[in-house]
This record gives sequence, structure tokens and C-alpha cells, in this order.
Amino acid sequence: MKSVFKIVVVLMVFATVVACKKDTRPNYQFMPNMYEPVGYEAYQEADVFNGDMEAQLPAEGSIPRGGHMPFEIENTTEGYDFAKATLTSPLDSTQIDSQRAGQLYDIYCGICHGKKGDGKGKLVTREKILGVPSYDDAGRAITAGSIYHTIYYGKNAMGSYANQLNEEERWQVVDYVLNLKADLEK
Repeated sequence: MKSVFKIVVVLMVFATVVACKKDTRPNYQFMPNMYEPVGYEAYQEADVFNGDMEAQLPAEGSIPRGGHMPFEIENTTEGYDFAKATLTSPLDSTQIDSQRAGQLYDIYCGICHGKKGDGKGKLVTREKILGVPSYDDAGRAITAGSIYHTIYYGKNAMGSYANQLNEEERWQVVDYVLNLKADLEK
């Protein structure tokens, strides 16, 4: 008897909901603040034109939250040559994580440059990209600075990986590439 009563009550509630629904008017919003945001006027009490607004410009030399540190060497041939000659890794041997660097290399570099750095990655062997040089190419004579500059800005057909790798990860990959170069030169 109790179950029949429960069924009747549920059917009555359902019938009421269906009968009251009209397609010509919007339904009731259970949480209207999620659909209709409250607008706030920033600095509404500040007198913008008389110099009362202090937060208009960011402090000089500041970096936005979540932003990356700017690279001081420009994206030019002269900048590349300068980086190649002078830039060295800030990481010491205790900060190098070869396993993690290898994973980063495999994810971002190995598809073109190959697992061994010989320029025979999957895209090269399938002839999707051509002209990827080996790391032991004597004409290139890559250094830590040139590798970092290339990762940061890209070079020729290679794009920049500055958004995919943070500064520490870029230096990890640089160390891994130099190890691959040393292995190829043996």
C-alpha cells in the first residue's frame, strides 16, 4: 500500500511538472548567478582623468603572473652567433635529470631528429620533413648556447618550443642533445 502511494505521488509531481511546462517561456533557473554574471565596475570611485588611478600601468620591469622570463638575446643571426659563443647552462651536474631530459627529447625533438640525434626521426624516414641534420655535423658545430637559442626561437623549418618547455626543461634538453652529439662523435 505504501509503495502504491509513493508511485501515485511521483506520478502527480511528474504530471504537474509536464503540465506547467510551456515552450514559449524560459524555464526556472535554479542557480541564476551561474547564468547571469554580476558586472562590476573596476575603479568606479577613482577619478581616472585626474590621476587617481594607481593601478593603470604595471611596474617597470615586472613580468605578468604565469609569464616567462624574457630571453635577453634577440632572434637574429647575430644573436644566434652570440648565444653560440657565450651562452652556457646554468644547471650544474646535480640538477641534470637524464631520464626526464630523455623523455622531453623524445616528446618534442625525437620525432624529427631521431632517437640518436642522427637526423633520422619518424617524420624524416617517412619523408614528411627533409633536411634535418645530424648533431655531429661538423659544419654546424653546435654548442649549448646555439641549441638553447634554437629551442627558444626555432631555426629554419623548426619552430620555437619556448611555450612547450620552460627554462629549466630547455636546459635539460640541451644537456641531452650534447650527450647525443658526444655519442655520435665516438
